[in-house]
Amino acid sequence: MNVLIVEDDEAIANLLYMDLSDEGYQCVCAHDGKTAADMLEERQGFDLILLDIMLPEIDGYELLEYIKPMDIPVIFLTAKGSVGDRIRGLKMGADDYIVKPFQSGEVLACMEAVLRRYGKNRKELSFADVTVDLECRKVFRNGREVELTVKEYDLLVELMQNKNAAQHRERLYEKVWKEPFLGDTRTLDTHIQRLRKKLGWEEHIKTIFRIGYRLEG
Repeated sequence: MNVLIVEDDEAIANLLYMDLSDEGYQCVCAHDGKTAADMLEERQGFDLILLDIMLPEIDGYELLEYIKPMDIPVIFLTAKGSVGDRIRGLKMGADDYIVKPFQSGEVLACMEAVLRRYGKNRKELSFADVTVDLECRKVFRNGREVELTVKEYDLLVELMQNKNAAQHRERLYEKVWKEPFLGDTRTLDTHIQRLRKKLGWEEHIKTIFRIGYRLEG
């Protein structure tokens, strides 16, 4: 699960980053609203956002308006603890509202509840005629197992978790191969071609000119 932490207090942001990383979450931090907005524009695939309200550049309320069309769950983490502030945040579309100071365990429990509501902590992914068992790392097409390499499997999961969203080649490569993207697209493109062929997904995995790929259908 990919989490964006938007918090201008670096000590709080670093603590959340460490605690969530220990629980297996992939975290990225932004210390002001503009940086967070840029991250959301440049990369796809955030599963949840932890959002402070009182931020430099762009505050949390304004940033929430920007996030809502993306259908990404948002939890406010803020010192603004009045009932009026909480009501405002929830009415604007935040999925939950945690007042500082807080314990990391409280944040984790809240995240798990929100992700359950969104169905993002599922043990299985399905799209078209393909089902992925995330616990067993097995892939089935029309009930029959499809043999994929480790990288093909990881690439498929990334596409399925972000279906109908354009995925930049750089991000896909770095997520799957766990190393910096140096500009050579041949490895990624070859794996995409193999995935299309093995799954019969020539019409589902679309090439987006000068950007990357999108799973759609």
